[in-house]
Amino acid sequence: MGAICLATGLLGAGSAIADQWGGSRQDVYVTPYGSDHAPGTQFRPVRTVERAQELVRQRAPRLTADLTVHLAPGVFRLEKPLVLDSRDSGANGHRIIWQGSGQTVLSGGRQVAGWRPVPGRAGLYSAPEPAGMDNTRQLYVNGVREQRAQGPLPVSLKATATGYTASADTLAHWRNPSDIEMVYTAGEALWNVERAGLGQWTEPRCPIGSVSGTTVTMAQPCWDNSTRRVVFPDIPGRTVNMVGPGDLTNGRQPSYVDNAYELLDTPGEWYLDRAARTIYYLPRAHEDLRHADVEVPALEKLVDGRGTAAAPVHDVAFRGLQFSYATWLTPSSPEGFSEIQAGYTITGPTGYATQGLCQFVAGGTCPYADWTKEPGNVSVSHAQRVEFSDDVFTHLGAAGLELGDGAKDTTVAGSVFTDISGNGVEVGGVDQPQAGGGDVTSGVRVVDNHLYGLPREFHGGVPIVNGYSQHDTIAHNQIDHVAYSGISVGWGGWPDKIGKPATPNVSHDNVVSDNLIHDYMLSLDDGGGIYTQGITGTSLADGEKVTGNVIHDQWGLGKSVYTDNGNTYETVSGNVLYNAAYANVGSTHKDYRDGLGNNDPTLIQGNYWEQGDRDGDNKGVVTTGNHLLSSPSAAPAAVVANAGVEPAYRWVLYRPVDGRSAPDAPSRVGTFAVAGKLYATWNPTVAENGSPLTEYVITATGGAHPVTTTIPAAQFQRTGYAEVPGLADGTAYTVTVAARSALGTGLPSLPSAAVTAGSPGTRTADAPTGAKALPGADAVSLHWTPPAVTGDTPVLGYRITVSDGRTIPVTGRDALVSQPTAKGMTRVVAGLKPGTRYTFTIAAVTGVGTGAPVSVTVVA
Repeated sequence: MGAICLATGLLGAGSAIADQWGGSRQDVYVTPYGSDHAPGTQFRPVRTVERAQELVRQRAPRLTADLTVHLAPGVFRLEKPLVLDSRDSGANGHRIIWQGSGQTVLSGGRQVAGWRPVPGRAGLYSAPEPAGMDNTRQLYVNGVREQRAQGPLPVSLKATATGYTASADTLAHWRNPSDIEMVYTAGEALWNVERAGLGQWTEPRCPIGSVSGTTVTMAQPCWDNSTRRVVFPDIPGRTVNMVGPGDLTNGRQPSYVDNAYELLDTPGEWYLDRAARTIYYLPRAHEDLRHADVEVPALEKLVDGRGTAAAPVHDVAFRGLQFSYATWLTPSSPEGFSEIQAGYTITGPTGYATQGLCQFVAGGTCPYADWTKEPGNVSVSHAQRVEFSDDVFTHLGAAGLELGDGAKDTTVAGSVFTDISGNGVEVGGVDQPQAGGGDVTSGVRVVDNHLYGLPREFHGGVPIVNGYSQHDTIAHNQIDHVAYSGISVGWGGWPDKIGKPATPNVSHDNVVSDNLIHDYMLSLDDGGGIYTQGITGTSLADGEKVTGNVIHDQWGLGKSVYTDNGNTYETVSGNVLYNAAYANVGSTHKDYRDGLGNNDPTLIQGNYWEQGDRDGDNKGVVTTGNHLLSSPSAAPAAVVANAGVEPAYRWVLYRPVDGRSAPDAPSRVGTFAVAGKLYATWNPTVAENGSPLTEYVITATGGAHPVTTTIPAAQFQRTGYAEVPGLADGTAYTVTVAARSALGTGLPSLPSAAVTAGSPGTRTADAPTGAKALPGADAVSLHWTPPAVTGDTPVLGYRITVSDGRTIPVTGRDALVSQPTAKGMTRVVAGLKPGTRYTFTIAAVTGVGTGAPVSVTVVA
């Protein structure tokens, strides 16, 4: 109760806010054991939120103080969403407050009971689908999200115009083939992991339509929207939507297949047979289904605030509530999930050819880049002075919270977002770049929240994504252990790819400040801790401000602060940025608004970083007064202490959320082999599930017996790879990886492609290129480009030799992922004496030795 009172006191000082045990005579009381025939008083409470809403609507017009709906501890199972409109708003200067206890759950789930062993399948159990539920995409056992049955394809596929031709008719004999989904995990090519999907930042998924013999017909329109693009006739390879590759041939091979009964082979996996209305589950060793709470989400919305520009929902607060067990079924339909960026998808029968292609193709719909937003399981649009505080958003199947068009002066504070399939918080939209009046999104505050362990299903999602908006503040949040970028702001900048100005829009005066972002881009690539694109204002004075953030430990290839296409009038100042795989701040784009040949105006000032760029004005991109960070410990203590959740809210970092379990599986396992051993790399798990990782378990299968080894999680964080010794030369091996914590060992990853142990040859890597050294006060920022030819194995790292006698090994995920596309490497070497001349020699290290060096000399 103390934490709840603290939050409500800070956010609602001066209001007549009642706690759970008292209040004004107009208040409404609700318990799971009340009666909807009762008057809703403290001693005669009602049972459902629907009845509470009816009482609120009766009393709202006559408010003389804030009206509090007191929701007792317990689970309120919603039969339908709580739909709000202007009638559910405060009045006479007072608010409607939906007040939970911190243990109050608004649930769209249905319990699954009646589990029985399945004859002939040792360890497998089944239960009838709950009544009234047609489909779901998630299942939870004792608050833990379990894995839908998935695995590698048992056949090879050759893409066709409508799907695939399979090497055998295996899929035709599988149960319910039209419920099976092909998943296309993107990301950079790495070792023997291929690049797939529609871009390194996406993970589309499409259902199968039908299977006949070896002919696999994919569901429409998902297949066309995921594999076809309109290309400019006079710009070869450039798609009209300008997002992602023009040639999608390589994106047609699925990474794995999901939701198939025949792949149900690992404890912790489940499958819903919709035709038989039966749920199957392989319980983990410690689970007793006779006593377990097994939940499947049935609703797609829990709260749905439907204001209008003329009649908004207003003056409503949701406090101390947990929103859980909602799904999203569109990806299971023929629409699938044709992701284009940040959870936005291409939809409709001709979406690939028309949606959002205004002005560039005949029949293109307006405005440009208006693709379909992922819905929120909790959503409000055209809402004014709405508050979400001290809440938990977890066990959700779409986006967590959607603040749609017309959200004004609305606050999300002191809340937890975790175990969500897609985006965490969505602010505004991209459908009205020139919005006016009640349609403008403005004054939204997303502050002092903890967002972690997401997205769990649609891995291109973002914890906080903001479209076209004004005067928004995203500050003092902690974002960690996320699959892709941490925060995304802005839209519509892609026309600069064809020499056109970014989309004019109403955005200005948005601030992204004092956030702590770490362990991000754990699944996908080409993103950033903070990602922005498009025009952010009318000048540097009112453009977006990215200030005081601490961003570190990026996994995928990208930037700490990513200024992408058309990013105009952004100020990046006073941030602490380190351990990024490519760049701390980037990149520069030409400004096509005036034809003067300048770049998009950007100010990069006073940051503490490893990039070390010199001061200068690159045609409008001004870099000035930045500080080379010799080590993370050298960052200003005041900036570091101020970033992240503020002291009054820090309890959100320790707030217990149900669902503690062994960690989720890693992904994208890549390998290569040498004599007697192999090397493996992988993407870490996004969901640690309540306990830090201690180590990874790597299993190589292919010889007479599986070979298993472990590596401490901290060591893997430093190196980015592990060695598996003791292999038989001439034998092909596949590798799986499982993460381990104090709560147990998680599910194994999908297997890697096979590699054969043996001598790979003796050729070492060519020399790196483009070496340069940018000195600071007592350190130097070394930059180089990976070698074009790596010899007989991929690069494992680099060796820096300093003329003062030091040898510095360079390891880490950036050393691996930057090599295939020759993205730049950066390392800071500290401990230099001012005025002293130093020579640095850099060479790539591979599985067969150290390659040719490149040298650079500088005076510190």
